[in-house]
Amino acid sequence: MGVLDLPFSLDDISFNEHGIKTETSVSQIEVENEVKPLFQPYHSTEENKISSDHITLYRHAHIKFLRLGLKGLSSSAVALDASQCWLCYWILHSLDLLGATISKSEIEKTINTLSACQNPTGGFGGGPKQFSHVAPTYAAVNTLAIIGTEEAYNVVNREKLYEWFMSLKQPDGSFQMNEGGEIDVRGCYCVLATAKLLNILTPELTAGVAEFIASCQTHDGGIGGYPGNEAHGGYTFCGLAALAILKKTDYIDTEALMEWLTSCQMKLEGGFQGRINKLVDGCYSFWQGGSFPLLEAICTKNKKPFDICGFFDREALQEYILLCCQIQDGGLRDKPGKYPDYYHVCYCLSGLSIAQHYYTYDTVQETFKENPELTTIVGKLSNLIRPTHPIHNISIVKEKRISSYFANTSIINVDSSESLSSSVEIITNKPTE
Repeated sequence: MGVLDLPFSLDDISFNEHGIKTETSVSQIEVENEVKPLFQPYHSTEENKISSDHITLYRHAHIKFLRLGLKGLSSSAVALDASQCWLCYWILHSLDLLGATISKSEIEKTINTLSACQNPTGGFGGGPKQFSHVAPTYAAVNTLAIIGTEEAYNVVNREKLYEWFMSLKQPDGSFQMNEGGEIDVRGCYCVLATAKLLNILTPELTAGVAEFIASCQTHDGGIGGYPGNEAHGGYTFCGLAALAILKKTDYIDTEALMEWLTSCQMKLEGGFQGRINKLVDGCYSFWQGGSFPLLEAICTKNKKPFDICGFFDREALQEYILLCCQIQDGGLRDKPGKYPDYYHVCYCLSGLSIAQHYYTYDTVQETFKENPELTTIVGKLSNLIRPTHPIHNISIVKEKRISSYFANTSIINVDSSESLSSSVEIITNKPTE
């Protein structure tokens, strides 16, 4: 049941300061006062109430907004020069979810951009001639997966990428984000998710990773970026998804994690906050929402019964995204009063996809599959977008395609006594004639 279907007024579920005003409480009330007018026409019990069936995804406006980004950014966006791989991913993934066709010229331009960001020593930088970093590397490989052609797949130098990943690995199982850079759970996820798609996931690469992630779980159930840090939605998704790749989700307390995640869905707004006592933000529609299919898969694997639609309020999340995050002229945003940007378009739409589609986990094939019978659509039926993969956040079709492409190639250590640079090679298992 969404917020719009509740049998009482929005004021009844508004934040209550209990007579103690703080900076945080003032900000929360301000956000709720921005949200209520957007909900009210669909929630009122009066005769002039608008049916929620009229809620619309401005698909074509969003596609137009995204295509402008592919044409290039203005000089005022020079701060995004180190985010070129991310921009390619945010935009192409969003277009893919919306069902837009990516033209040959757009594909060619994207491949050329990403190729220029790859370094001879392995990995991708945020822009051409910038040092390699695991975050834009993850974004670049995801983007190439979305393009889905052999030319795109073959951009990646898998041998050098593997060597570079291993050079970032730390004794405690974690990874630096770049040479000499910070260490946090993002590194574990970006490395493992990328390696999984490219079939370069080895015991050498994954050793100790699950233990490091488990050490980042907090007393309240969420996962922080580093041991001792506060639980955070983005790090929680990264940690849980990485453990899912490793098939080691039993290393953490998933019941405590579930309690923390459900507590982060806002009572009135319907969207998610990224940390306890913080404001709602549209991007956490995925960073928090994306963890629920993974937890449901854990229940399926452990043969533990659960309410298939009760882990989070799927309708309320869609209502927040469609009524509070959309700009009618195109683009999605953090919350009312904010400007749209490509990052929030990507993760609002990814969260919308998670909320619309229900995923079942095949314990035999160890894959996620969409269950169309449980699809939930708020508003018009035309609001439905494509299902995204709960671990990789690219469409399920594109994840399957790249995984199949690299399924017959693997990395092996020829001689562990040799230096890493000379001991890694790609073996292609060609089918017998």
